[in-house]
Amino acid sequence: MSTLIADLKTLVLEAAEKAEPEGGLTDDEVLFGPDARLALDSLDALQISMAIQQRYGVRMPDSKDTRRALSSIAHLAEHLRQHLKA
Repeated sequence: MSTLIADLKTLVLEAAEKAEPEGGLTDDEVLFGPDARLALDSLDALQISMAIQQRYGVRMPDSKDTRRALSSIAHLAEHLRQHLKA
């Protein structure tokens, strides 16, 4: 799971074309909204979900599920873990 989390941190930063924040991303750090250090927006969410589909073959068509999954790296890892084992 730690390898998946590290890969997801890299994927999110690359897909959103963002620099890693000082001190790095934590697993449970908020990715979107006013408290987010990365200040990701809806276009970033689209780019990230497309990158996830490309790399892992997991589609994220439902906006509510996507929003929940992309709330943090830890949530995203859990979402992928559930879909990859199905």
